[in-house]
Amino acid sequence: MSAAKIVHVVGTGTIGEPLIGLLSTQKKKLGIDEVTFHKKTPLLSDRSKINVMIEQGAKFVCDADKKEEFLKLGYHAPSYSTLDALEQATVVIDCTPTGVGHENKQKYYEKFKHNTLGFIAQGSEFGFGKMYAKGSNDEALDREKDQFIQVVSCNTHNLGILLKTLGSDAHGVINNVQEARFVLMRRANDVSQDKSFLPAPQAGTHEDERFGTHHARDAYHLFKTLGVELNLYSSAIKLNTQYMHSLWFNLRLKKPITKDEVVQRLVEHPLVSVTHKRAANLIFSFGRDHGYFGRILTQTVASLPTIEVIHGGKEITGFCFTPQDGNSLLSTISATLWFMYPNDYEERLSVFKRYCFQEI
Repeated sequence: MSAAKIVHVVGTGTIGEPLIGLLSTQKKKLGIDEVTFHKKTPLLSDRSKINVMIEQGAKFVCDADKKEEFLKLGYHAPSYSTLDALEQATVVIDCTPTGVGHENKQKYYEKFKHNTLGFIAQGSEFGFGKMYAKGSNDEALDREKDQFIQVVSCNTHNLGILLKTLGSDAHGVINNVQEARFVLMRRANDVSQDKSFLPAPQAGTHEDERFGTHHARDAYHLFKTLGVELNLYSSAIKLNTQYMHSLWFNLRLKKPITKDEVVQRLVEHPLVSVTHKRAANLIFSFGRDHGYFGRILTQTVASLPTIEVIHGGKEITGFCFTPQDGNSLLSTISATLWFMYPNDYEERLSVFKRYCFQEI
């Protein structure tokens, strides 16, 4: 690892592409000297976005045996080889497809533990490292133990912030959740993707006997890092839309709460957006028009007209929307800064505060 603060991003897809842009355009304020990124496959269709990333100041990296293929397609010459980029990186962020992060951990990252402060993988890499979501379990991070971190999925971020915000006491301790049930209404695919779109809603299966889908399982393990074990269950269905994931939630509490207090907690939380809108397209378009790289960076968007407190104040139900990869991006940058600047990473992260909209 060099003396310079260098962040290396592996993958240029749905998470990798905006992440590289966020880091590159704000690197000075974040205290980052250089941003490098690795692309695996030479594709003519991707040349334009790679050129933009380079123009934003990021350095292109590829495997040595792929260099000539990239050059033949008109790509800029890579600045580093794969191993050289890993050798000098301060923090490595893996944004590759499901399962590849674990492969990379065994093939590369374990060999560079001696000279890299930390490695971060995205939502699908269960078991990669300590699970993390900004605002849900920051206090669980341990500089002495945590060199590998798994930023949970965007929908798990949504579950996490709801449980932490509505199920905690005045000190932020989650001690008022009897049980919670969630239905994830997922978009078919990202607007940047042209595969896997659905002609009609497609119900998911409950592959986990205890938790239903991985969303509740991941939220359970997220809070287990704080020594809290919750009774959670989730279901999922894919909808034929590209706008946003939607979430129906039902929290049963041990002690009653009023609707006014629920609304107040949501309105006052710095990582929760509230809205009086009930349509995903209106929220999505707000992010497109006002967000950073089109992203809303809060953990959830709670639709206030849908929220009710019933059964004597012991049950909260309602709908909210997931800011797609925006919440994952904020958590990833937070973890990156935590590795590099553990004493003032929150202050450095404040550059994105204006994109954590309190109202949408």
